[in-house]
Amino acid sequence: MKYHFFLLLLLVSVFGFSQKSKIDFKAVEKDLKNDKSPYNYDKLIFKYKAYPRSLDTIEAQHLYYGRNFRKDVVSTTDEDFKTLAEAFKTGNFDECIKQGKVLYEKDPTNLDVLLILLKAYDSKKDGDNFMHHLSQFRILTDAIKSSGDGKTEKMPYLVNSVGDEYILLNILNLGKDYTRGSKSVRDGILDIWEKDNDKVYIKVLYIDY
Repeated sequence: MKYHFFLLLLLVSVFGFSQKSKIDFKAVEKDLKNDKSPYNYDKLIFKYKAYPRSLDTIEAQHLYYGRNFRKDVVSTTDEDFKTLAEAFKTGNFDECIKQGKVLYEKDPTNLDVLLILLKAYDSKKDGDNFMHHLSQFRILTDAIKSSGDGKTEKMPYLVNSVGDEYILLNILNLGKDYTRGSKSVRDGILDIWEKDNDKVYIKVLYIDY
């Protein structure tokens, strides 16, 4: 699979997730922990791993934003992730897959881990694993795009981290010619990316209640 095709697949939008909805984070947290809820974490993660395309918008939002309420997520500051990133930097894709699988099992909705696995599987020409993780990646990034329209302060795109913000910027094809302004808001930092008369609003979440 050629690298330019890999980039195209990541950047092309999937239009199935067009609904914009205000997300109730307290409800997300409660649902994920409730064994009887259709949005229980174990139920959703099973569908996500086995049949990612079967997830609807609300289910995908629960998985993506539910990471704010889990204690077992992988951080880019963790030593295990730094080792994975170093293997990626040096082009050791066999090691990327080996280490990436371990971190994926621990934190399967981590966009940084998914991106590294995608590049590694692409380099190894492993189409099946590439397409499976690509479906997962699209489900999660479309959950972000369904969180708002990014056109106003009242309807920003919501992301869990600065790293996810830059992934979203690449998907939206916003280049370095955009300038960023930031301000503190309730439960996060609001970034305003601006070029000429075009503005895109993205809120990095810091949920604490």
